[in-house]
Amino acid sequence: MAPVAVMVFSGLTANSDTLTHLWQTVLPHYVVNTLLLALYVVVLVILFGVPTAAIVSLTNLKTRNVLRWALLLPLAMPAYVIAYLYTDLFDYAGPIQRQLRALFSWQSPNDYWFFDLRTLTGAAVMIALVLFPYVYMLVRTAFEHQDPQLIKAGKSLGLSDKQCFLRISLPLARPAIAVSASLVLMETLADFATVQYFAVNTLTTAVYDTWLEYGELSTANAIASLLMIMVLLSVAAEYRARAHQRHQLSASKEPLTMIILTPIQQIIGNIYCWLLVLAGFIFPFVLLLDMTIQYLDSTEFEQLIQAGMNSLKVSIYAATIASILALFLVLYRRLSGVKRSEVPLLLSGYGYAIPGTVLAMALLATFGPLDHWINDLAVWLNLSKPGLVLSGSLFAVIFALITRFSAIANGTITSGITKIPQSLDIAPESLGVGKLHTVLKVHLPLLKSSFIVAWLLVFVEAMKELPAVLVLRPFNFDTLSTQVYQMISDERLEQGAIGALFIVLFGLLPIIVLNKKEKIH
Repeated sequence: MAPVAVMVFSGLTANSDTLTHLWQTVLPHYVVNTLLLALYVVVLVILFGVPTAAIVSLTNLKTRNVLRWALLLPLAMPAYVIAYLYTDLFDYAGPIQRQLRALFSWQSPNDYWFFDLRTLTGAAVMIALVLFPYVYMLVRTAFEHQDPQLIKAGKSLGLSDKQCFLRISLPLARPAIAVSASLVLMETLADFATVQYFAVNTLTTAVYDTWLEYGELSTANAIASLLMIMVLLSVAAEYRARAHQRHQLSASKEPLTMIILTPIQQIIGNIYCWLLVLAGFIFPFVLLLDMTIQYLDSTEFEQLIQAGMNSLKVSIYAATIASILALFLVLYRRLSGVKRSEVPLLLSGYGYAIPGTVLAMALLATFGPLDHWINDLAVWLNLSKPGLVLSGSLFAVIFALITRFSAIANGTITSGITKIPQSLDIAPESLGVGKLHTVLKVHLPLLKSSFIVAWLLVFVEAMKELPAVLVLRPFNFDTLSTQVYQMISDERLEQGAIGALFIVLFGLLPIIVLNKKEKIH
C-alpha cells in the first residue's frame, strides 16, 4: 500500500502548468479512449465467454470434452503478440490484401474498402480474444454447480430449455459474470503494449509517455492516480452490483440434464466455439511456429536465450516469494484466532487492481528517494555510495511482480484451504499436537497441489508481464516480454518469434496442470 500512497502524494505535488496543458489538449481524449476500450472489451468477453460456457456445460455438443480445455488456451497468448500477427496478416502490405488485389486486379486502396485493424475497436477485439477465457472459466463453473432440481422445477411449470436457461441458469450465473468481467476490466486498464502498438492513446500510455517525453515523474504520477481512481471505482461498482446476489451451489451429486442440440445447432455451436479457439490460439501459434522456423538467426537466438534466462530468474523469484507469503497469510487467517485476521490477506491482494505502469510509477516515486537517502547516509558515514540498490536493481522488478500477482496466489491457496475441514484444525490439538506440527503434518501436505498451481499461475503471469518490467528493469537487462515487445515495436517480430513462442509455451503449463487436476477430481 505504501507505494500507492507515495504515488498519490507525488501526483498532488505535480507541475500544475504541465498538467493543465495536458488536460486542455490530450487528456480528455485519453480518458474517453480508456473508457471506450474497457466497455468494448467487457462487452466482447461476455459475448464470447458466456455462450461458450453454456454450450460446454449445459449441452450435448459432440466436441464439448475437447473444448472444455481448448477454450482456455488463448490465456497463454499475450495480446500484443496476436495484435502484431493479425496486423501483419490483414495490413495493406499483408498476404490477404495482396491476394485480393491480385485476384480482382485492384491497383490502389481507392479501388476497394478493407477494415483497419489498428483502431480502438481492433485493439478491443485483440484484447478480448485472449481474455474471454476468464469469463468462460468462471461462468462454466457457475453453470456446472447449479442445482439440477431448479431446472426440473422450471420444466414442470412448462418452461422450455431456452426459457429455463434465460430465466433460471443465466440469472444464477450473474455473480460469476460480474466477477470475471471485473477481472477482465482490470486487465484491460492495465494493458500497455497492445494499445501502444495500435497507436490508441489511453491513460496507461499517457503515464509512460509523460514520464519519458516530459521527464516529469510527478505529472506521470498524477495521471497514474487518475487511472487508479478509475480502477477503484469500477471494482467498487462491481462489488456493489453483486452485493445482494448469492452464488447458488448445488449440494446434490445428481448431474445436470443436458440440453439436446439439433444437428444444425451442433454445427453452429461447434463453429462458434472453434472459431474462438482458432482465432485466439491455434492460428497465432501456427504463425509464430512458422516465423520461428523461417527466421531463426543464431545472433538473435543468443540474445533471446539470455532474455529467457532473465525471465526465468525474476519469475521464479516472484512466484516462490508470492506463493510462500500467500501460504503464511492464508494459514494466519485460518489458525491465528486473531480478530480481523483476514486484513493482511486482503491488503496483500490489492496490487492486482493496480495496472503495471501505475505500479511502476509508484515504485519509482517510493524507491528513488529512498535510494538517494541511502547514498546520502553512506556519504555521511564516509562509506562508498551503493548506487541505486532499490530502484535500479532487480529488487524493484521482483517487488512489482509480487505486489501485482500476490492476489492470484492468495486466491488459489485460499480455495485449497477451504476444502480442508475445520475438524482437522482441532483434532491434532485434542491429541496434544501444537499448531506448528499441525501445519507441517496436516495442512502443508493437503495444500501441496494448491501451492503448485499458485506457483505456476504467478510464474506465468510474471513471464508475461510487460509494463512494470519495461519501466523498472535495470540497464542492459531484458526479459522475453521486453525483448519481444521491442522487436514488435521495430516491426521485426519474425526475429523474436521464438521468444514469443517460449512465452506461450510457458503459459500453457498451468492450463495443462489444471486440466489434469480436473480429470483426477
